[in-house]
Amino acid sequence: MNKHRVLTGITTTGTPHLGNYVGAIRPAIEASRDRAVDSFYFLADYHALIKCQDPEQVRRSTREIAATWLALGLDTDVATFYRQSDVPEITELTWILTCVTAKGLMNRAHAYKDAVQKNLDAGEDADFAITMGLFSYPILMAADILMFNAHKVPVGRDQIQHLEMARDIAQRFNHIYGETFALPEAVVDDNVAVLQGLDGRKMSKSYGNTIPLFSAEKALQKLINKIKTNLLEPGQPKDPDDSTVFQIWRAFATPEQTAYMREQFAAGIGWGQAKKELFELVNAEVGAARARYEELMANPAHIEAVLKKGAEKARAEAAPLLARVRNAVGIARLD
Repeated sequence: MNKHRVLTGITTTGTPHLGNYVGAIRPAIEASRDRAVDSFYFLADYHALIKCQDPEQVRRSTREIAATWLALGLDTDVATFYRQSDVPEITELTWILTCVTAKGLMNRAHAYKDAVQKNLDAGEDADFAITMGLFSYPILMAADILMFNAHKVPVGRDQIQHLEMARDIAQRFNHIYGETFALPEAVVDDNVAVLQGLDGRKMSKSYGNTIPLFSAEKALQKLINKIKTNLLEPGQPKDPDDSTVFQIWRAFATPEQTAYMREQFAAGIGWGQAKKELFELVNAEVGAARARYEELMANPAHIEAVLKKGAEKARAEAAPLLARVRNAVGIARLD
């Protein structure tokens, strides 16, 4: 039976938080246990350079994200787990794909259009402070995917355009040079939770409203206590569907626990009690992994060894395909 190949990238610009965990990491690790699937997970450190020019932050984030996935039980003997920059075939393929990609396609990329609009709104030149990294990163993303002929790429709805661009680029290359790349499909799981942060907006490092996944117990409790709530007193019924506390509870709870907390909201549970119980629920799920995470963070040589081993597995897949691509475009030995 041919395995479906699934690929996911994680940009190394921040510390993993609860939203990353329930929205991407937890479902990806669960999916990686399916032996009918060939899973590729990578640390997108070249993508990080588009947004972040602080080298220490990129290094620290790479270490934190790798430690997080390993602490949460990713089986690297089954899945291929690697750092993007350890697979030079990806950047070579990026250039080859750049040479068949229409500039007009890149002009339509949402991130570029948004940056241009912000410049125009501010009275600046349309391309003020826009780098070629920002402009052309969908091609790097296409190379990430096409390098391994991934069939399925789990994405949020805001990333669907990038998958469509990768398909367009693959089709263009195949049209010019012959069938080479599989056409990837976006996989959008609307059942995956999108958590709100401390201020009620989407949990995101760009908003500064996150709860780091492996916060120490006291820090986790303090952050949960900071979650924005309304002024309803204990004894007053509360709407669970309009509550960040309940939303995070539901992301970690069993159906029975969710039903229990819904009843508590209807009965007027106090915010302090609800947050106390939320802390206990979250801490119970992440506590054991937190201990493993701290051990890994104290042993970067082990993380490095795991990533290097993953890169060897990835390059064993990438090198033969790149050889085919090179031959197709005419970059080949003359004998």
